[in-house]
Amino acid sequence: MRFQLGLAQAALAAAIPLTSRNPASFLLDSRGSIATTAAPFACPASSWPPNTIGKANEPQQPSAELASILAHVDPRRIEATIKKLASFGTRHTLSTQTSKTRGIGAARDWIHAEYQRYADASDGRLTVKTIGYVQEPDGSRVPFATRISDVVATLKGTDANRLYVVSGHYDSRNTDVMDYESDAPGADDDASGVAVSLELARIISSPRYPLPKASIAFVAVAGEEQGLYGAQFLAQTYANSTPRVNVEGMLNNDIVGSPKGDDGVSDPHVIRLFAQGLPPIGVENSARRESRLQIGGENDTPARNLAKFIKEVSENAATQMRVSVVYRLDRYLRGGDHRPFLEAGYPAVRFTEPNEDYAHQHQDVRVEGGKQYGDLPRFCDFDYVARVARVNGAALWSLANSPGAPTNARVNTTALSNDSILYWDPPLAGEENVAAYEVVWRATSAPFWTDVIDVGLVNQVTINLSKDNVLFGVRARSADGFRGVAVLPFPVS
Repeated sequence: MRFQLGLAQAALAAAIPLTSRNPASFLLDSRGSIATTAAPFACPASSWPPNTIGKANEPQQPSAELASILAHVDPRRIEATIKKLASFGTRHTLSTQTSKTRGIGAARDWIHAEYQRYADASDGRLTVKTIGYVQEPDGSRVPFATRISDVVATLKGTDANRLYVVSGHYDSRNTDVMDYESDAPGADDDASGVAVSLELARIISSPRYPLPKASIAFVAVAGEEQGLYGAQFLAQTYANSTPRVNVEGMLNNDIVGSPKGDDGVSDPHVIRLFAQGLPPIGVENSARRESRLQIGGENDTPARNLAKFIKEVSENAATQMRVSVVYRLDRYLRGGDHRPFLEAGYPAVRFTEPNEDYAHQHQDVRVEGGKQYGDLPRFCDFDYVARVARVNGAALWSLANSPGAPTNARVNTTALSNDSILYWDPPLAGEENVAAYEVVWRATSAPFWTDVIDVGLVNQVTINLSKDNVLFGVRARSADGFRGVAVLPFPVS
């Protein structure tokens, strides 16, 4: 600890009009920028206690480098990727792996070659590997021994053992999940997600940009439709490494190809972001979980704090998107590749389009009653996928250039007090990249951090605000303004 910083209470500020921005709803202003409010993360139903110190928590605007990255996202390249993946006929996990033109093996080899093209242009910054294993019959969706392969392109950052993962799954299916012969173009589910990973790898690995502090893995996994096998293998590969790979966040893009639902409703500037609450059993011990429940910290799990961060840095004029955070693991009756990462103890979230058309997911390609069924490229909106890629790009670049999250955050509960004493330790990568720490807070019923105060380069602070009435978080900020994910302090007595 360097020293303790006391913050005197300021005069009561004038009330700020409160608005809610989730579910996402917005209009562009006359300049084509996203209109914002004075208190962008405030909630009208959670207006007490009033803000008496600090200032409103504002979105983090893109740096010049990030703005350039987002400007280079090309809808035409995304369109070409989706159409190419659909051209392999089927990418079913059980389909042929020996054909050069059809099946999951051909798709895997093409994805590897694309990543390698970007690696060849990266001056050695990007490395590509296809890793995998043989999945034995599971008595369910894998009836015979099958090779599961993940294609992983890693951009190595300057910090040791810090990694962020962005992923889509390249396998596909049709109506019968066991039909590995018939066409299953899988344009939306999930060539769209793979296109996001490929496009971001192409841009961010370019030598025109500096290396980020944290490493980034751009991934395409297989086996999702048969049981999340590829993501499970990758998450366990990271978790079982020596030392354990410090995956600070995993972004899963699955079904991000169109904003239009089967009822005709379209939200072309909205992406849903699913974030699980309580960590899986086995990740957080019973004592920690009981403490979390007692302090009302179920909305401040690693996954949900990651989601809050993504919303803060990804809603801007450069992305022209709103991130509508959904506080649950996934949709009903569905699952995704973020789950194995959560089960391995890593923060992970899922991006999915705002409205879904089930005639174009998990369907045989056919015309029935005059209606076209099947997951075909013609039903994708490539400009929309490009905007989703920009959301991912904004999140990844901001995360990878942040100092990381403080560790071992605590709040002193040794005595009754209307002040709050917070302690924390530096991020795992140390304090070399930390310029200052910030304390954020919100009403216990508010969904996002509403207020913030800069407390300097310290590891302990006294805030003249009662811990009984708000939820606190502590985050680190770099000298160039990149903030990290806020972490919840747990009570110590």
